[in-house]
Amino acid sequence: MQRPVHLDRGSPFVLDTHELGRRPGSTRTVQRTLAAPEDLGTDVIGVPTGNDVELDLRLEAVMEGVLVTGSVRGRAIGECVRCLGEVIEDVDVQLTELFVYPERAAVAAEDGDEEEDVRELEGDLIDLEPVLRDTVVPALPFQPLCRPDCPGLCSECGARLADDPDHSHETLDPRWAALGGLVSSNDETKES
Repeated sequence: MQRPVHLDRGSPFVLDTHELGRRPGSTRTVQRTLAAPEDLGTDVIGVPTGNDVELDLRLEAVMEGVLVTGSVRGRAIGECVRCLGEVIEDVDVQLTELFVYPERAAVAAEDGDEEEDVRELEGDLIDLEPVLRDTVVPALPFQPLCRPDCPGLCSECGARLADDPDHSHETLDPRWAALGGLVSSNDETKES
């Protein structure tokens, strides 16, 4: 298990759980609007850095540590995978994460019950940024679309088919190409 680096109390993503004490059942609610951190998304869609992310959380002391539950809301902006147009997606996901007390994690590690994804409190502090990323990113569409029936782009010229539904190109079947050559040479003979 990795030991967390020292957390910055000034970070808006770091919450202090000191007032919960270690009394199971004690709770505290946290409502914050924060600026989205970097990389809150994928290559094609994400919450832009600095945009608002609303947190409505409940922190509850339990025997093992602090259980954080609640919702995360924001607006993701991306690119349609078919036509490259803008996609705006409202994000509203539920968050549930247990931050264990360091001594509980140490006992679990000694007993061989160590889980890879255990998050620990550092003193009385918890860091929400990685949890936020782990909750929001998988909820984003893997292949965002501007609309479900997006026709995409023309494979020949790249025109956006939604702008011109009757868009087409005159294509000549390659099997008839030789006859097309005969017609053009026949026209040249008539002109001379």
